[in-house]
Amino acid sequence: MIQVAPQMRLLVAVEHVDFRKGIDGLAGVCRQVLGSDPFSGAVFVFRNRRQTALKILIYDGQGFWLCQKRLSRGRFRWWPEDREGPMCGVMAHELQTLIWNGQPRAAMTAPMWRPLAEAK
Repeated sequence: MIQVAPQMRLLVAVEHVDFRKGIDGLAGVCRQVLGSDPFSGAVFVFRNRRQTALKILIYDGQGFWLCQKRLSRGRFRWWPEDREGPMCGVMAHELQTLIWNGQPRAAMTAPMWRPLAEAK
């Protein structure tokens, strides 16, 4: 089982990829297009041209996991823009929102860190 933790490095590829690619093809995209090591343990998120499906590639130390979600209706509404570079980092709660076809940057969530009030 894969659990996405706040400490994990989560990277979303800005450009769409050919979804005929499997693990080896997406690992090649990580190296050549994103400039990242697919064996680093980072979570790589890809989208198809029609914006109807996501693929998530993760190396867990023993092998690769390749997960796919295809929407039965609609499209993924949010995706990072080209001006951000070839990939965009997201937080764990943003990835969960994206997987549920929400808009991660517009979601109403609590701040990731808040100072504690001093005890009186």
